[in-house]
Amino acid sequence: MPEQLTFDLPAHPAQGLDDFLVTPSNANAMATIESWQNWPNRKLVLAGDAGTGKTHLTHVWAGLSGAQILQASSLPDLRIEDLAGQSVALEDADRIAGNPEAEKALFHLHNLVLAEGGALLVTARSAPSRWGVTLPDLKSRMEGTTLARLDPPDDMLLSAVLVKLFHDRQITVPANLIDYLLPRMERSLAEAARLVSVLDQAALSEGRALTRVLAARVLDKDPETEA
Repeated sequence: MPEQLTFDLPAHPAQGLDDFLVTPSNANAMATIESWQNWPNRKLVLAGDAGTGKTHLTHVWAGLSGAQILQASSLPDLRIEDLAGQSVALEDADRIAGNPEAEKALFHLHNLVLAEGGALLVTARSAPSRWGVTLPDLKSRMEGTTLARLDPPDDMLLSAVLVKLFHDRQITVPANLIDYLLPRMERSLAEAARLVSVLDQAALSEGRALTRVLAARVLDKDPETEA
């Protein structure tokens, strides 16, 4: 049978409160986000590896607080004064360490948002003490901020995410497929999305249903899974 043409349509994952799957790996972080009005000094650092759900939780908090979501890399180009009195979520703050202009902008943002009654959520891959920030005043303020951690996704969360991603693509999941995938995949939500896309494309290309046998063959040829 000739291969069928396939189209990998862009995915737009739902990132609201009702779409966040709570398991032991993220329950504490979720509870901290939901109780944001009780954060000490109205600020929080949310730390976790890539693919643990930081961006989703950031959107959850923005929905609860009305905060504006910004990328830390955009800090040097922003008019920080325009954010006075607003609540702000700043993603990937650890990546600006060593950039004097960006560090000064974050220091200014931190002080202005909090002084005017707003709240500040900062995300990063690790705790502030490991960022390598060179501006002493910013370093002290970030290290003095309450820290919430997101652990790598556990089996319960990865299973639920895989089932949801397959369902979103209208794929019927064989009963034994999820248990087969879990020990063979990287422990991240991003990898779950990539893997579902790869398997969907393989099934569409061959014009057949997704089975464990097909998944085994695809994973055996997938360089990212083999690595």
